[in-house]
Amino acid sequence: MLPPGESLREAQRLLDAGRPFHAHEVLETAWKACDDDNRELWKGLAQLAVGITHLRRGNTVGAVRLLTRAADRIEPYAEAAPHDVAVTDLTAWARTLIAHIGEPVAESELAPRLRKAI
Repeated sequence: MLPPGESLREAQRLLDAGRPFHAHEVLETAWKACDDDNRELWKGLAQLAVGITHLRRGNTVGAVRLLTRAADRIEPYAEAAPHDVAVTDLTAWARTLIAHIGEPVAESELAPRLRKAI
């Protein structure tokens, strides 16, 4: 298992490469190994990646379901986001994407930034 920062970097690399399912695998591993305080955040991040996977495969119902769950899970971490996770931006990104499901989406828009810009 990778440390949290490494997990986020690897998941970002995979998202940027158009491989959200593989990013999900990295995030799921972190979720299953983390402490209880951050478990829901990691689970939400993994669901975010799966939501992108569903969208890329044309499963809009699954995409909406997973992106909604992801946003709901990560949003409570907004005030004290661990590991510089861009909680507010990710929540807004997911909800905006949900609102525009069915419209054309650029590939670059399917790789959200997981961490806050430094």
